[in-house]
This record gives sequence, C-alpha cells and structure tokens, in this order.
Amino acid sequence: MTPDVPFVDLGAAHAEIAAELDEAVGRVVASGRYLLGPELERFERDFAAYCGVEHCVGVGSGLSAIELALRAAGVGPGDEVVVPAYTFVATWLAVSRAGARPVPVDVREQTYNLDPDLLEAAIGPRTAAVVPVHLRGEPADMDPIEAIARRHGLAVVEDAAQAHGARHRGRRVGGLGDAAAFSFYPSKNLGALGDGGAVVTGDAELADRLRLLRNYGMRTRRESEAFGVNSRLAEIQAAALAAKLPHLDRWNEARAGLAGRYLAALEGVAGVTTPLVQDWAEPVWHLFVVNVADRDARAEALAAAGIQTGIHYSVPPHLSPAYAADGWAEGSFPVAERLAATTLSLPMYPQLDPAQCEAVAAALGRAAD
Repeated sequence: MTPDVPFVDLGAAHAEIAAELDEAVGRVVASGRYLLGPELERFERDFAAYCGVEHCVGVGSGLSAIELALRAAGVGPGDEVVVPAYTFVATWLAVSRAGARPVPVDVREQTYNLDPDLLEAAIGPRTAAVVPVHLRGEPADMDPIEAIARRHGLAVVEDAAQAHGARHRGRRVGGLGDAAAFSFYPSKNLGALGDGGAVVTGDAELADRLRLLRNYGMRTRRESEAFGVNSRLAEIQAAALAAKLPHLDRWNEARAGLAGRYLAALEGVAGVTTPLVQDWAEPVWHLFVVNVADRDARAEALAAAGIQTGIHYSVPPHLSPAYAADGWAEGSFPVAERLAATTLSLPMYPQLDPAQCEAVAAALGRAAD
C-alpha cells in the first residue's frame, strides 16, 4: 500500500526539474562519451567551487569516496582509523577496505556525532587518521577534532555523505579537513540517478592520487602505477548532478523550514526527544530524527496512519556480524547503543507539504497516548 506520507519522494524532486534532467541525460546519450569526459569535468569543477575547495574527484559511491580518500592520504594495512561508534556501516567498511582497522569512539547523545572529548584516548601508535561524520546533515564539532588530529599528525577525512551544503562556523563542510567524502545516492540532498560519490580536497597531490586510484591506478592505458580500483562517476550521473546542483541551496532551505515546523510541533511532546542544533552549525537536515523509548510501537502506529518512517540505524557497526571478529560486546559504546534502540526518522524531503509535516508530528504525539 502506498503511504499517504512517504518517507521520501524522489519522483516529486525530479518532477521539479524534469526538463533540465531530460536535457542532461539526452546530451550524454547523444555524445557517445560515457566515462571520464566533459560532464564529469564540469561537475567536478562546479562542486569543488560549491564546497570552497580547489579539487573534486568523482568516484563510484560514497563508500569508495571514503576508502580512496584514506588510501590517497597514505592509510593502509597495519594502520588504525578513529571512527564514530554510531554511523552507517559504510564509514567502517571504507576503513576496512583501505586495509586499516576502525577504532570506534562513542558519540554525543545530543548531536549523534563523534565526541571530541573521547578522541584523544582512542589514539595510539598505529593511528593514521580520523573520520568524523556529519550525521543527519549536522556538522561534527570539527575545531577540537582538527586540533587533536594536528597535534598527533593524523589525516582528517570528513564523511559528508549526508551533509551537502551544511556549514560549520560559516564554512561549508568539505573544506574542513584534509579531504571530504560525499555520497550521491539518489535520496541524498544532492542525489544522482544511481550510485555515485566524490572526494573534495584542497590538496593537489592528494587529488592527483585519487584520480590515479579511481581508474585502475592508470594515467594512460599502458600501465598501472598503483593498486587502483574501478570507481568512476559516470558521465550521465555527473550531468544529472550538475543540473541539480544550482537547486541544492533552495532545497536545503526547504528542509530547514520543515525541520523548524517539526521542532515547534514536537516541543513538549511526552517521550519525544528532538535534535539539538549547535549555535555554530547550519545543518541541512538530510534526516529529521527523534528519539523515542517505544520506537517500534510508534513506528507501527504511524504506519497504520499512512505515514512512512525510517530507522537509522538499529544495529551499530560494532555489534554487526561484519565486525563480530573484533570482539565488541554490548555496552561497549552505550550512547551509540542507546541511540540505535530509540531513533526514528520522520519524513523529510524538500517537496513535503508543510501541512503533512505538521500532521506527522501530531500523529507522533497521538502515538504516545
């Protein structure tokens, strides 16, 4: 059954700019150039400028973006990388795919992001990097993270997969660390028509290494200079993203307006904890997440009312089967585990009608009765 209020509506987003998308896709098809061509160059130039950095390297996915950013920064087998205990598992998988070991640090309950007060204790002789995540589109507390990382000589790779356009003390995420990884999964604030990702950086050498790694380690078709991969942002995806990019700020403003309605409508609702926004942060509300002790019951009640919700993320990476061999037990990261048991993501997309937004909040309140 189609919900009355979907969690996300990609059709509505694409309908807004259908003519632009049709033109972009048609242009690629007519060109006969589908990889590493002018559409990618154009998008890389435009997105780098948007993020306020010099370089953008398009890759095949957000996971690849983190992995290749780490590898380009020199991270490899035998190294350790500090990661948040609460995040999508791709953050951890990227570290593992780079040959390193993820070392989790618990998060702040109010923001879901890495707790800088716990960072230094996680750093050891093998630590090579830290990957702060701007979860839900809210920037991590980068100033203390950067200061600690610099003191220990660590690379900083931002996981900005959910934070296209977010600002930290007036600066867009993407230009805060040595490099930043973005995902263009279709439901992201800036989403492609399939998988896609990019790394942005102000470091020319790192960007050059990324371009080498994404294409079999080859500069020419004659030889491979490095142990590269096949992870390239296709021309058709780059063209679609370039068409969408001029609309991103407007869409983010619409998300912020909806978030404001949610916050106002849910203020004082029993059993519901709403997001805390730091006064220095300008989030872009990729997700609007509340915490409720009876999460599953409320999700079922909303579903019965025709409202689709999401859960991000019910199993933190350290308790997932993929990392069972690392031996983490329940209780290892109590804040992450508490969030995993109580988070409920409400419908959030720019085309969501404000009246629907308020109806969702009202239904969530009734579900507590």
